[in-house]
Amino acid sequence: MTITLLITDDHPIVRDGLRGIFTADQGFEVLGEASSGDEAVALTEKLRPDVVLMDLRMPGSGGVAAIAKLAELRNPARILVLTTYDTDTDVIPAIEAGATGYLLKDAPREELFRAVRATARGEAVLSPAVADLILGRMRAPAPEPLSRRELEVLTLISRGSSNKEAAKQLFISEATVKTHLVHAYAKLGVKDRAAAVATAFARGLLGG
Repeated sequence: MTITLLITDDHPIVRDGLRGIFTADQGFEVLGEASSGDEAVALTEKLRPDVVLMDLRMPGSGGVAAIAKLAELRNPARILVLTTYDTDTDVIPAIEAGATGYLLKDAPREELFRAVRATARGEAVLSPAVADLILGRMRAPAPEPLSRRELEVLTLISRGSSNKEAAKQLFISEATVKTHLVHAYAKLGVKDRAAAVATAFARGLLGG
């Protein structure tokens, strides 16, 4: 059974190389190429490939946004991320958005073929480096929870209160407010109040 593909990458040379690799094998058919996330979404909807090879960092709409949009559209295509980036800030959002697999561009040809075939079957595919990264995150200790008072201080700060104003509202000293903030920074892994508020919102610790 021939597996149909859409190649998404903002570098023409990379697209040409991938097209050459896959068209040389009778088991694959390249239906088209896209150079951005928006174009990938449009062509995936139009061409209905079995698998989309998706780069992540592209001008305009990137790969993660495209993956999320295709999931929202309930497009049946499977997404195999093919990129040079293996940091958790790239890997985790792509997988959470709905990517079936994640492979690095330095993968040998046969590994790439196996990954595409597995992706077409709906099987999760991860390069060894990415698998190690995800396992490492799963094994990491859970972050220490914020105390009730730390959450109260952050809530007031998120609403624009100064340390002095927060202290007055909570009937505590300004020094105590600063201490609670320092403890919250450490638990959230940040260095300032803006990052603390942003991280707390991202983790669902503060209301909208």
